[in-house]
Amino acid sequence: MRSILFAVLLALSGGASSATSAAPTILVYGDSLSAAYGIPQSAGWVALLGERLKQRKSNYTVVNASISGETSAGGAARIGTALASSKPAIVIVELGGNDGLRGLPVAQMKANLAKVVQASKREGARVLLVGLRLPPNYGVPYVNQFRAAFGEVAREERVAFVPFLLEGLDQREQFQADNIHPTAVAQPILLENVWKKLAAMVVVPPN
Repeated sequence: MRSILFAVLLALSGGASSATSAAPTILVYGDSLSAAYGIPQSAGWVALLGERLKQRKSNYTVVNASISGETSAGGAARIGTALASSKPAIVIVELGGNDGLRGLPVAQMKANLAKVVQASKREGARVLLVGLRLPPNYGVPYVNQFRAAFGEVAREERVAFVPFLLEGLDQREQFQADNIHPTAVAQPILLENVWKKLAAMVVVPPN
């Protein structure tokens, strides 16, 4: 009888171990800047992130739920489904660029970003919010409000923050013909900008 009970307990403990050791997921939730628009998927910064984690023998799985053309409203509408399907440990939110390019109200974008962040936190995920900027031709007041909105959401929601995804891109050849989307050669720079904050959030085993 004792041997049978021991076998049952051993089986149960083994099942619990496999459940808790399931690979955690990093959900990248963005627009074309994260969807590798105009370049091979394997060259995008999200794919490069997956490669870096593998090289460092991390067991994180990277899921890219980014959609080209996505707005903050679209992101807020589908975040529940994305969270339910991926059950992420970390969510990288990179949205708002298309709101800015369309001149949509900054307050509306802030509210949508907050919804995405709050939904992620409710599911137990840690959040990294990625900021964006607009060219000056959109008008100084709007450009400044847009830029500040990301930091405000990060502070209000108390989440990690990357001030500007495209920091360090200052050469024409780093952008595609539309002068908006980075080329493949620029993707490692985007990865480094994100990694500066993400590195402290992931658990990477020592070499």
